[in-house]
Amino acid sequence: MVSLYAAAKKIYPRSVQGVFAQWRWFFVALTQLVFYGLPWLEWGTRQAVLFDLASRRFYIFGLVLYPQDFIYLTGLLVISALSLFLFTAVAGRLWCGFACPQTVYSEIFLWIERKIEGDRSARMRLDGADFSLEKLVKKWYKHLIWIFLSIWTGFTFVGYFTPIRELAMEFFTTHMSSWELFWVFFYAFATYGNAGFMREQVCKYMCPYARFQSAMFDHDTLIVTYDSERGEPRGPRSRNADLTKPQLGSCVDCTMCVQVCPTGIDIRNGLQYECISCGACVDVCDSVMDKMGYERGLVRFATQNAMGQKWSAKQMLQRMLRPRVQVYAMFLIGLIAFVLVSLSLRTPFKVDVVRDRSTLSRITEVGTLENVYRLQIMNASENAQTYHLSVRGLPNIRIETETDVKVDAAQSRWVVLRADIPYGSSEAGSHKILFEIQAVGTDDFVVEKSVFIVPR
Repeated sequence: MVSLYAAAKKIYPRSVQGVFAQWRWFFVALTQLVFYGLPWLEWGTRQAVLFDLASRRFYIFGLVLYPQDFIYLTGLLVISALSLFLFTAVAGRLWCGFACPQTVYSEIFLWIERKIEGDRSARMRLDGADFSLEKLVKKWYKHLIWIFLSIWTGFTFVGYFTPIRELAMEFFTTHMSSWELFWVFFYAFATYGNAGFMREQVCKYMCPYARFQSAMFDHDTLIVTYDSERGEPRGPRSRNADLTKPQLGSCVDCTMCVQVCPTGIDIRNGLQYECISCGACVDVCDSVMDKMGYERGLVRFATQNAMGQKWSAKQMLQRMLRPRVQVYAMFLIGLIAFVLVSLSLRTPFKVDVVRDRSTLSRITEVGTLENVYRLQIMNASENAQTYHLSVRGLPNIRIETETDVKVDAAQSRWVVLRADIPYGSSEAGSHKILFEIQAVGTDDFVVEKSVFIVPR
């Protein structure tokens, strides 16, 4: 029987130093500072960023959003999609190589592994060695740190949906709800498994972006490339070898570019979907070229057209600003501007009007015709507000109940409202009316439509 399945071999990436490695660690620090630090920031008397699903309110610094503001989430998703199209068309998978959570946490977990077990050769020897006390201690020590970091990550994630200070007290007093406990350990398990064990398997086989990225690439997309014309024929040689001799390229076939690659590919074989554009092979190849006394750039970020036509950096950058990129950029800038203007002009409260369907209309003791309504007033500001209610649309229509309603900061309140007209002043049928709700002391007001029923 011939097996059609080949087990994946474990990849042991070598540590690397260089410009792109520094940029990668910069983005690791930046993303984790934002992720772990943001839930602990306070805005007034509350958490600065909190998605309170229980009360259906979403706090983002001074902005309070309700489920009715779902359109802004749609706008955010469209902006993210357009940003992905733009950045991919310009520079390929830079997101994957520098800021993707899978890459970031894999880099952190791999750094911990290097500190405990050593660099590439030491880790390979340790995994291949027989069982020993040293192996047991190093492996368990590494996994304990991984588990602690994973649980802290899961705890922080849940802290975006439950006030994190309350969550911390519940965690240490073992009073967390079952759902909070589930999501802390579920997210921790996902972090531990993806960053600790699966690593490149997620990028190669699970991430859909790796599969459809080629549809957004063209010959003017900036990618990690190998200059085969300069590097071939490859082969080992001494530092004093003469490159002017035939059958000798700049590539010394040291395989360092393969050893540092987090997905285990050989960039010299050309562009591959597994490449995440992290630039590790660029850094290590430049260091080898420095040692050999050769010019840098055998492996570098460039476009296929630039490599083939030997363009200068200026020519390559000019061509990168092609019509396709300009269209993406215009749409993206326009959408961002539209969302920002919409948020700035957004009325800081919302109103829903619902007719009381249990009673269509009734004649009161004083001889008026009355309809009953229920108004939900949602205060999306950070201060308590008083709202003045009025109605128009029919002759002599008025509100019989209280017309000034107070709503606390970032809270909502249901109000039962009775509107009436003199009996016989309007013909039978359904009449459109307008409720006007204005925040006292401001120019903010909302107009909501409803109907007034006059029975036959």
